[in-house]
Amino acid sequence: MNLFVVGTDTGIGKTFISAGLVRALRMLGRDAVALKPVASGFDQGPAGRRNEDIEALRAAADGALSASQINVYGFDQPIAPHRAAELAGVEIELEPICQSFFAAVRAHQDVLVEGVGGFAVPLSSRWMLSDLVRALDLPVLLVVGLRLGCINHALLSAQAVVAAGLSLTGWVANALDTGMEQQEASVDAIAQRLAAPRLGTISRNAPEQEFLRLAQSLLRAKDTAKRADPTPQHREP
Repeated sequence: MNLFVVGTDTGIGKTFISAGLVRALRMLGRDAVALKPVASGFDQGPAGRRNEDIEALRAAADGALSASQINVYGFDQPIAPHRAAELAGVEIELEPICQSFFAAVRAHQDVLVEGVGGFAVPLSSRWMLSDLVRALDLPVLLVVGLRLGCINHALLSAQAVVAAGLSLTGWVANALDTGMEQQEASVDAIAQRLAAPRLGTISRNAPEQEFLRLAQSLLRAKDTAKRADPTPQHREP
């Protein structure tokens, strides 16, 4: 099972959900890993440059991948990737990311690819995040951060995914704002308006059981989609 994890915004828990899914899939006996090919915001520590998201994904997979295998383009400044790349004198290209993904697919059963920021994020003057998802030929899992404005963010993000010609496997609600009023009503409003299935809601301090249920829902959704469309995917160019 391979898919691309996108979010409704920056800081809504894409890594939290991706890492939790990898742990859950591995608990189910599957060889799961996650990539974050583009990342901004690195710290300099005694062991060198490090990024919290990359370290979280690496730990979730029990160190199955190195930091350099998880991340292709990493920038020190915690700003939009296209601008971080410009300041670093780097042009983000899709081919190195595709090669990193195909290498992971050859070696592992499940590969999750985590995006950067929201869905409508430029990677360079030439490429948008949607171009990367198309190049990888991956269905999308949408992470909806539950906070004020999430209904609008979720519907617009889903609309953008579909308009880009991509498949939306489902969405997961991440309850990151514990003080949000009418949280369940907002989740219901999204569910009533999105054709893609709601795969679950993850609480702020989620026990592993919540992620196990999410992983099982995701596997069922992917199995249903596979039966509906048996076309082989992820062929290397």
